[in-house]
Amino acid sequence: MADLPEIHAVQIIGILGAGQMGGGIAQVAATAGYEVRLADASLELAQKGWAKIDLVLGKQVDKGKVSADMRAQIMGRITPVAGIPSFEACDLVIEAATEKVDLKLELFKKCDAAMRPDAYLASNTSSISLTRLAGVTTRPDRVIGMHFMNPPPLMKLLEIVRAMQTSNETHETIRAVAQKMGKVVVTSKDVPGFLVNRMLLPMIGEACFALQEGLGTPEDIDTAAKLGLNHPMGPLELADLIGLDTCLFILEVLQRDLGDDKYRAPTMLRNLVAAGWFGRKTKRGFYVYDDKGVKVGHSL
Repeated sequence: MADLPEIHAVQIIGILGAGQMGGGIAQVAATAGYEVRLADASLELAQKGWAKIDLVLGKQVDKGKVSADMRAQIMGRITPVAGIPSFEACDLVIEAATEKVDLKLELFKKCDAAMRPDAYLASNTSSISLTRLAGVTTRPDRVIGMHFMNPPPLMKLLEIVRAMQTSNETHETIRAVAQKMGKVVVTSKDVPGFLVNRMLLPMIGEACFALQEGLGTPEDIDTAAKLGLNHPMGPLELADLIGLDTCLFILEVLQRDLGDDKYRAPTMLRNLVAAGWFGRKTKRGFYVYDDKGVKVGHSL
C-alpha cells in the first residue's frame, strides 16, 4: 500500500479525442469521480463528443440503469475544451486519436509541451510502440499505454503497456487509476499487438480468409465462434465494431514488425477498406447496418 498516496495525485484527466473511444474513456473517468477535460481538433468536435456521452447516459436513465442525478453528476465532471493547451492543469492526459504513427508522435510532442513536468501522458493505442512515443517527449519515464477495450464503459479489461522508459512509479500510479475506474488490469511489454491484439487480429484475419475461401457465410462464421467457442461476438461482427481500417492497420504493423506472414491481411479485408466500407461507423463492412447500428444484412 506504499503507493496509495499516488492515487490522489491524479485528479484531473485530459482526454485527447472525443470520438467513440475518447468519449467512452471520458465517461468511464467521470463516472469514477475524476474531473475530465475533453478535447479534439476543435471545440465544436469536443462539444459534439460531450453531447454524445450525454445521449448515451440519457438512454441508460430511460432504461433505469443510471439515475438522473448520477447522469447530471457525470456530465458535470466532463468539460469540453478548445485543445491541447487546455491540458495545462491535468495530472494525466490520455491520447485517443486516430491510429496513425505520425499523428500520434506530433500530438505527443504538443501534449508534452503543454503539460506540467510531473504529469503523466498515456496513449490508448492498440498497436503503436509506446517506447517510440515516449522518446519524443521530455518525460519518457511518465509515458505509458492505457489500451481500453471497445466500448470502454462496458468492457472490464484495461491493458497497460510499459514503454522501455516507463518507471515503476508511473506503472503503479496508472494501475491504481485504472482500478479506480473499475477496470481489471493486465500489463504487457511494448511489443507489436501487445497482449489482446496479438491474439485477436490473427483470429479476425483467419475468419476473413475462411469467408474469402467460401467456407461459410459471415453468419455461419460468427455463429460458429459464438456457439462453438463461447465468444460473445463473432470475429467478423467484432471487426466491424472495431473498424476494418483499424484491423488492417494493426495486421500490417504485426506483419512488418514481427516479420511473420501468419499476420498477413486477406485481400478481401484490403478491398473492403479500399471501398471505404469500414464497418459500423460507415454502416457497411462485412455486414450492412441501419442508422441505429443494427445489422440488416451482409455485404458479401
